[in-house]
Amino acid sequence: MAIEDNPRSREEYGQELKVRREAAGLTQEELSQRVVMSRTHIAHIEGGRRRPDVEDARRLDRVLAAGGFFERFLPVLDGRKVAEHFKGAMEFEGKATEIRLYAPKLVPGILQTPTYAREVLSSGASPRTTEDRDRLLATRLERGRILRDFYSPVVWAMFDEAVLRRPIGGPAVMCEQLRHIVALGESHRIRVHVLPFSRGYHALLEGFVSLMWFEDLPPVAYVEGLKSGRLWELPSVVRECQKAYDHALGDALSHRESLELFRSVTEDYEHEAQRADHL
Repeated sequence: MAIEDNPRSREEYGQELKVRREAAGLTQEELSQRVVMSRTHIAHIEGGRRRPDVEDARRLDRVLAAGGFFERFLPVLDGRKVAEHFKGAMEFEGKATEIRLYAPKLVPGILQTPTYAREVLSSGASPRTTEDRDRLLATRLERGRILRDFYSPVVWAMFDEAVLRRPIGGPAVMCEQLRHIVALGESHRIRVHVLPFSRGYHALLEGFVSLMWFEDLPPVAYVEGLKSGRLWELPSVVRECQKAYDHALGDALSHRESLELFRSVTEDYEHEAQRADHL
């Protein structure tokens, strides 16, 4: 019998999908063809290893005549507040053994300091109450906890030079943020690369990319733009994202050169902050 209450975990959600699929007399392969998803993806959802995105859930509802169940009761994220398009990527982020990031405009969430993150979340076209901002901030800072384990996940962070140069929150906030990344790079907790302005166009210029690898799952790619994001699991698309990352990495400064640039820009912000204090 189908459950009536909101499943509190991906495992319960997956069990519900299996019950409804079997009640409809469909194999995983047959369902995958009807909802335009891979059989492997269906199997991962039923096994509680993956969370479908909203469009996946809507197709499941339509094919299984579930009355909106799969969209309404998407597994929760322990009450953490994030954009809908990022929910799947956030779950994967916490399980990844290796993450390679490219940031075109802002410091990635897992590397943000509290003051930098607060400034980012306080800005934007849509106003937020203090309570909403603080909930988002708590979630963002929680994501950074994955770096407390020195060995896993392995993290490579590639930045467009614009990330260093744009003074989010002013020079004091940027000093703290850039020092944080330098400290992580100097301790070898993360590997840092910068794509300088002088390189001109490069393969990842168009938007944010996160590539993730796992012990028991195939790799995924998450790409993001303004108010939108897409989690890619199709192997051919993931490989294309990986190729683009590798191509851009070939144009980037080395880890050592990148840290030197971070230090240099930090000194510029320090001098600017000191001048502002004396005005």
